[in-house]
Amino acid sequence: MTAAPILLTARWVVGHEGGRHVLYENGEVVFAGDRIAFVGHNYGGAVARRIDYGRSLIGPGFVDLDALADLDTTILGFDNHPPHEKGRVWPESYMKAGPFEMYTPDEEAFKMRYAFTRLIHNGITTALPITSLFYREWGETYDEFARVADIAVELGLRVYLGPAYRAGNTFVHSDGRLDMHFDEARGLQGLADAIRFARDFEGRHGGLIKAMLAPDRLETCTPELLRRSAAASRDLHVPIRQHSAQSRWEYDTVKRLHGLSPIEWLASLDFLSPRALLPHGIFVGGNSRIGPGGRDLELVRDATATIVHCPLVSARGGNAIESFRRYRDLGVRIGLGTDTYPPDMIENMRLGLLLSRVLDQGPTSCRSEDMYNAATLGGADALGRSDLGRLAPGAKADITVFDLAKPEMGQVIDPVQTMMLNGSGRDFTDVVIDGRFVMERSRIAGIDDDALARQAQAQFEKLIALYPARTWKHPPVEAIFSSAFPVRRKPLV
Repeated sequence: MTAAPILLTARWVVGHEGGRHVLYENGEVVFAGDRIAFVGHNYGGAVARRIDYGRSLIGPGFVDLDALADLDTTILGFDNHPPHEKGRVWPESYMKAGPFEMYTPDEEAFKMRYAFTRLIHNGITTALPITSLFYREWGETYDEFARVADIAVELGLRVYLGPAYRAGNTFVHSDGRLDMHFDEARGLQGLADAIRFARDFEGRHGGLIKAMLAPDRLETCTPELLRRSAAASRDLHVPIRQHSAQSRWEYDTVKRLHGLSPIEWLASLDFLSPRALLPHGIFVGGNSRIGPGGRDLELVRDATATIVHCPLVSARGGNAIESFRRYRDLGVRIGLGTDTYPPDMIENMRLGLLLSRVLDQGPTSCRSEDMYNAATLGGADALGRSDLGRLAPGAKADITVFDLAKPEMGQVIDPVQTMMLNGSGRDFTDVVIDGRFVMERSRIAGIDDDALARQAQAQFEKLIALYPARTWKHPPVEAIFSSAFPVRRKPLV
């Protein structure tokens, strides 16, 4: 039985015609069940419900190709450097003592639930989760991701899932030297578990749950692990995400071990393909820190792989792709990821636009629609999904409502430009995913945001307290994490 149509109206609607987004002033969106039925003006059919969102922008949901699913530990590195002295690289002593899980299974599940609610609040309707393995014993597991699938379905978030695995890790010797440790057998077992998960969960719950493969950072993988991962991606017809070209350490390590740049190495292993998603794609030939020469971007382009641009987390580390326009003009496919907290796609779009203009030294380097396209159509194309990232008849009913009426929003001449200039992910009020209202009036049914925040803070503080065990020379917590200003605490009476 087909669900009765629901009609939404607003001051602005982002529709889709002829392969591109269009704006409907005083537009209408009609959806029935999990599909868009109509976008435009003057719908002539009968509807079961009408909702007018007034001075808002109705648009497609964002596709986050590197979506934070964690209590974000990158905040701990914001002003605390270098990484190997601040607990973000395992010390040799910690490895010899035996790494351990720093969260319980319930805490692992909670961090996912918490993060998924934040993604929904920020207008993200399709997410490919990413978490840190720094505080894991090794990798993620089949069983925990089976639980994650249940959490996503409960909240109504569309996800591509797969436990992350690796064959190695960076560590710091007692004398401060950085080095690599490898255990390929462990990595191959992680891949086997990920393949089993993909076979068991691909397409579950009417397609709300999809599978992906998620090998960890490039330098933590061996050639055999990458070859087998790429082959599994082809056999299973699922995306494969590989963080690559994201740091100078990674670039130099891959060059030292394999004699090739990170992108050249992936190409030599037959890893690059239309299914390959590559966060962050910064340290490539032509980048000012690498120098001229090489065909890294051309290799990505020719394989129709996708660079997953994560402007916010990269900029926090002093990095950026050089530049969005250069990549786009070369014909490289680009999608967006958040990869940090807050998972604010608008902030990432705005920063990506500004960085491109700064690096290219001019305001015409990048426009608002370039970033909006990357956050919607770019992500959808990377996943091979012409039914996502757009509001058009037949597309999935993944719909967001962005409030343009707040005084803080300023004046509106173009809703997308105003969103980019003055908006934030916190300005989304309503979200529909797969035809289900998952957030209404800024509330997710069954979720107490205040209680979530309190539990997240308590869990985060527990994690921080464990940092000395996994920090070089094992200093006290207060020596690992600095404060912006001296702290004066109230004395105990």
